[in-house]
Amino acid sequence: MRVLSFVAVILLVLSPAPTLAESRLGASQLPTYVDDEGEPARLNNLVLEAFKRMGEPLTLEMMRPAFLGSAILSGKLDGDYASIDLNTQKSNMRYSKPYLPLYLYAVSKNDSVKEVALIPHLQDRRVAIDNRFANTDTIRLIKDVKWGRNPSTYDAFKQLADNRAYYLVTSRLLIDEFNRLLRNENEEMVYLSARPLVTAGFRLALREDVDNVDSRLQQFNQTIEIMQQDGSYNRLLGMTWLTKDINGDGSADYISSAQVMHQALAPRVLEHALALDTTSADNSSVYVIDGTTYTTIEAAFEALQSATVGARPSLLDTDIYERILQRW
Repeated sequence: MRVLSFVAVILLVLSPAPTLAESRLGASQLPTYVDDEGEPARLNNLVLEAFKRMGEPLTLEMMRPAFLGSAILSGKLDGDYASIDLNTQKSNMRYSKPYLPLYLYAVSKNDSVKEVALIPHLQDRRVAIDNRFANTDTIRLIKDVKWGRNPSTYDAFKQLADNRAYYLVTSRLLIDEFNRLLRNENEEMVYLSARPLVTAGFRLALREDVDNVDSRLQQFNQTIEIMQQDGSYNRLLGMTWLTKDINGDGSADYISSAQVMHQALAPRVLEHALALDTTSADNSSVYVIDGTTYTTIEAAFEALQSATVGARPSLLDTDIYERILQRW
């Protein structure tokens, strides 16, 4: 009897662990955020890393918005990994917390845009916008603006370059990448509005009938929390500095990594940090470098001494945007 029990234990130990079913998620193309052609795709990178840490196999697919919706509805896909919460949440879906903020700014060749602080300030001029944002529930309700809708981000920037639009409303991260292109060509960079005109976020959306949907979303949220603090987000986003309240004292803390190229190791660069939450930095802010907390900026910069210092290239494809740069 003991021999049989021993054999049973051995067989149990040697038995392969149950294999988790592969999740299939989709999203619509958005330069530097979502792509499947080898181009930089920050949301792809963030979600793939999170699922890897969760121990869940994952396949990502990029498709047109109309096809994406039907693929989720038919069960071909388990959900959308780049759901923008400018849209009303659907009753048949479950959503994660926002895992990356989306700040929509107005930009222009004219520095008068720096006086723009609210959507109504755009009313007297034509405004270019990517359909990715224009077709959301929130933007569709704004009727008093002369929107110049465009099928792609490239077309939206081209409308601004050709002076067919005075303003462009788009993502802060896309503006930063476009300005990198302009800077590299010694062209005058675009100006930003005084503050974001629309603040939203990207969420993971799963069908409500996906196995263990609530617990999986909870695990995703917890994994993202860790990634936002240990330097992973800096590396995967290509951002030198992020801010978030990581110790619960109500003040934003600065987060960075030595694995990211830094433009400079100087206090002025902190002004361009991307905020992951709504808190603001103050004298009580700490500095988190690759998961280690420092109380002074001098100690933080010392921890970054191994980082490469210089200007990184834009994540936008220079060849694709060449025509725009020539007309600038």
